[in-house]
Amino acid sequence: MLDQSTREAVLQLRDKGYGTRRIATSLRISRGAVKEVLADGTPEVPALARAESAEPYREQIVELIPRCKGNLVRVHEELVALGATLSYPALTSYCRRNGIAQEPVRLAGQYHFKPGEEMQHDTSPHDVVLGGRKRRAQTASLVLCYSRMLFFQIYPRFTRFECKVFLTEALRYFEGAGSRCMIDNTHVVVLIGTGRDMVPVPEMATFGERLGFYFVAHEKGDANRSARVERPFHHIENNFLAGREFTDWTHLNREARVWCEKVNATTKRHLHASPRELFATEHPHLRPLPAYVPEVYQIHGRIVDSEGYVNVHKNRYSAPWKLVGRQIEVRETYDKIAIYHSRRRVALHQKNLEPGHTKVTLMEHRPPRGEGILGPHATPQEEQQLTGVGADMVAYIALLKTKHGRAVRCLRKLVTMVRDYPREPLLAAIRLATHYGLDDMTRLERLVLRGIAGDFFPPPPASSLPEVLDDSDSDDGDEGSTGSAKQEAPRDDQSPEPEDDDDG
Repeated sequence: MLDQSTREAVLQLRDKGYGTRRIATSLRISRGAVKEVLADGTPEVPALARAESAEPYREQIVELIPRCKGNLVRVHEELVALGATLSYPALTSYCRRNGIAQEPVRLAGQYHFKPGEEMQHDTSPHDVVLGGRKRRAQTASLVLCYSRMLFFQIYPRFTRFECKVFLTEALRYFEGAGSRCMIDNTHVVVLIGTGRDMVPVPEMATFGERLGFYFVAHEKGDANRSARVERPFHHIENNFLAGREFTDWTHLNREARVWCEKVNATTKRHLHASPRELFATEHPHLRPLPAYVPEVYQIHGRIVDSEGYVNVHKNRYSAPWKLVGRQIEVRETYDKIAIYHSRRRVALHQKNLEPGHTKVTLMEHRPPRGEGILGPHATPQEEQQLTGVGADMVAYIALLKTKHGRAVRCLRKLVTMVRDYPREPLLAAIRLATHYGLDDMTRLERLVLRGIAGDFFPPPPASSLPEVLDDSDSDDGDEGSTGSAKQEAPRDDQSPEPEDDDDG
């Protein structure tokens, strides 16, 4: 059968007065074909009127397709089992021509972007070998739509915080931002809605405004709208990650930057240039970044625990030991943990990127061995104050240092007692403690209190005491009445209490 252009040529030659034989010779077709075209008198190709071999089985085909889940191989097998004499190509061509079990054809188009008009951002999960162990990570990518400049980084997780960290690093790499940033309908950026009805999280909207762009989302299911950023993920997985191992996350992302430089400098066949060459045209059209782009961080309020640590993402970081129990502020960046107290940075740690219940300790945050909260030793002024009390005090200090080494706590307690109590009862108690080798400061203080009872804390006049009180109702405590002092005072001149004999 002749095609339409040949049929038009036959009719044109006939109009010029050529005969059938000459037309057939000129077009190299048969005279019978020329006569058929002249008889029809139209260049339209007549439709073929022939019966299709699958037409008698149309009802069975329509019934079997949903039962066989659209698999035409199974439909053909069932038709043959029912006795149909039908080939598989005849079945598929019949279904194709009649639109049976066929998805409607969708037209493909192209998106054209002006320089600096749009950039596209998306993430994709990939397996990476880190420290000899395979683990799942999140690859974040940003592509400039006009030049196809690519930048990507890989993170152990991808939250709103990592999103802001990545976009900041990417825009620093591009030295500017596109007017809008196309995303899928990710919860990291989207507050409510999808597609053109998407409303971004206020935090992310403010972040974009500060850097000179705004977020938009493509319609749900329309992944082709963000094809500029979707396509490189296959290249990353099958080129950058294929056969590569990394020591840690820092090494991984450093190699990713090097790989981006290599890919961006490679000539693309469909572009007839490299992304780096096209970027030279796009760069002047990008939105300039602010003069100062601060490092992204988030703040945590913490109280330094009794061990001198603060907890951030299941990892513990040391703080200066003098801040135990204090309220502090933790500023978390991507790779650092900074601890602030009273607006001053008091500690800076390398952040552990993965939650691993680990402790990160700086030695300057721990007190010197044996120093504790009281310091390494008593001050010279305190030593001088104690030795000036008398020979009895010097002898007792020697006893304490024999038993306790530097005896820091004991000496500090003695300084307090010298300031608070009368001198004579104190020296009497110290002589008694030295005689019996008593080094318990609490029991020494009780001896002093018994010696000064009634003098240091004089009782009220007898006339002011309630008449219902008698000697049996008097208080037996350390701050007892005059009667109890008269009973206890002789024991200080004789010997310590019976329970003190164990220390003799």
